[in-house]
Amino acid sequence: MSTMLIVIIVVMALIVLYAVLYNGLVRARNQAQEFHSQIDVQLKRRTDLIPNLVETVKGYAAHEKTTLEEVVRLRNSVVSADNLQDKVDADNMLTGALRQVFALAENYPDLKANQEFGKLMEELTNTENKVAYARQAYNSAVQYYNTATQTFPRNLVAGIHHFKPMEFLTIPEEEKQAPQVKF
Repeated sequence: MSTMLIVIIVVMALIVLYAVLYNGLVRARNQAQEFHSQIDVQLKRRTDLIPNLVETVKGYAAHEKTTLEEVVRLRNSVVSADNLQDKVDADNMLTGALRQVFALAENYPDLKANQEFGKLMEELTNTENKVAYARQAYNSAVQYYNTATQTFPRNLVAGIHHFKPMEFLTIPEEEKQAPQVKF
């Protein structure tokens, strides 16, 4: 084999390796972005259910107006948030307010027996599970992407093409605390 042929083979192998590394980084970034959009989809679904829930509860618990107004206000802050972390933070506060609405059912047996309310509660619970799954999947994808951009030899390709680290979704400290059960 001539030296020229060896040089061509080595150069071709390096080009193929570079392409494989670059494409792997693009796939990892795109997967994280896909899970990011899945969180948005589930949060949108959840915020779309809230007006129906509020209307259903209004008929049974008219004097619980402040709780319902808080739910509507927090729903609007989820919808108007500019970035994913702000949406998640607003959604975490909305979850707390919705727990209060669900607790209202205990004080209003007629509300608890209402089929529409039960259906809405079930849909909101299912959506909350989907949001939790999407958050977990997003953080896993971000972890994979960040590791890929920081380890050799992908870090060389990531640096050349300006692949920046992605941020994990975080949970506020107050939500990390175990709930207090009082008897």
